[in-house]
Amino acid sequence: MIADQRTRAAIEEHWRASEAGDLAAEHALYAEDAILDYPQSDERFRSRTTIAAHPADRHFTVLRISGSGDLWVSECVITYDGAPTYSVSIMEFTDGRVAHETQYFAAPFPAPQSRAGFAERIPA
Repeated sequence: MIADQRTRAAIEEHWRASEAGDLAAEHALYAEDAILDYPQSDERFRSRTTIAAHPADRHFTVLRISGSGDLWVSECVITYDGAPTYSVSIMEFTDGRVAHETQYFAAPFPAPQSRAGFAERIPA
């Protein structure tokens, strides 16, 4: 339980640092040989240094963090170069650091009218 609380706090700090543009604090969570995958663009970044180097104007709104042990998921809205996109980050930990992260991105889209009678809006 205490290890999970520490991991959650480290992930929360990671996202806070990301939003603040504090690259050192943002990337402290990653192992030196960490891997970051973006399946939708078929990109793999190897090493903490490489992960920290890719440029973008990014902002994060964390919606939820869940997990335990060595597997944690963050649901976020990332505004990347000015465009908001939903993101799911799956972090796999080894020895207290992220060894592998996979991020999935999904652009928002309007709900089809055909579902209007079946669904309600998600509260902000």
